[in-house]
Amino acid sequence: MSKIIETNDVHLYYGKKEALKGIDLDFNEKGITALIGPSGCGKSTYLRTLNRMNDLIPGVTITGAVKLKGEDIYGPKMDTVSLRKNVGMVFQQPNPFPFSIYENVVYGLRLAGVKDKATLDEAVEKSLKQAAVWDDVKDDLGKNALALSGGQQQRVCIARVLAVEPEVILLDEPTSALDPGSSSKIENMLLELREKYTIIIVTHNLQQASRISDRTAFFLEGHLIEVAPTRELFTQPKHQETDDYISGRFG
Repeated sequence: MSKIIETNDVHLYYGKKEALKGIDLDFNEKGITALIGPSGCGKSTYLRTLNRMNDLIPGVTITGAVKLKGEDIYGPKMDTVSLRKNVGMVFQQPNPFPFSIYENVVYGLRLAGVKDKATLDEAVEKSLKQAAVWDDVKDDLGKNALALSGGQQQRVCIARVLAVEPEVILLDEPTSALDPGSSSKIENMLLELREKYTIIIVTHNLQQASRISDRTAFFLEGHLIEVAPTRELFTQPKHQETDDYISGRFG
């Protein structure tokens, strides 16, 4: 399997505070990797290094290499707009824009200059179907997305990412603000999308990680402690800290 993302010796500082302490972690094309660990361990910070979302935070310094298909994403030639199109991000709190469901989904395509209505219509239907929310909203695409339930809003946000056809989808605790039913729909959707996309999900929910991920990485205090196929990491962890965390002895 070819690697799509490679990160080597990644350190990140908020001012003088070191939040990531030399992370070496690669991702193959397709499949789901879960990032787990206690609050404040660096997993969300690490996720944001993969599409340069930390650029938006003042006082952040990053060293080491992050490569997307062999290209340094922190290099001078990298266009962050095209990077974030290719490496899409879904946040913890649903963040639909305050306009229609349709316009939310086509937002990135319009930014890219797509004007053909048939192309936009097709992208809306395809993306909303992939995000498992088409049946809920197909008769009401002109409705303001903010009027949807939290779970529907989150799936529209996922459709917005899918519409621009990324290769990688980053999800930062996408179900933590949702009820169990909505969470289950998003998990089932991710299991279908894993065949087409590289999915990296930060989750506090160990059951969720065990249910949907192919591989799990355990972070602690800014370090990557270990990464392994999910079943192996949960049943035969190589490090005591991992065993303590997944068995509930801390965190």
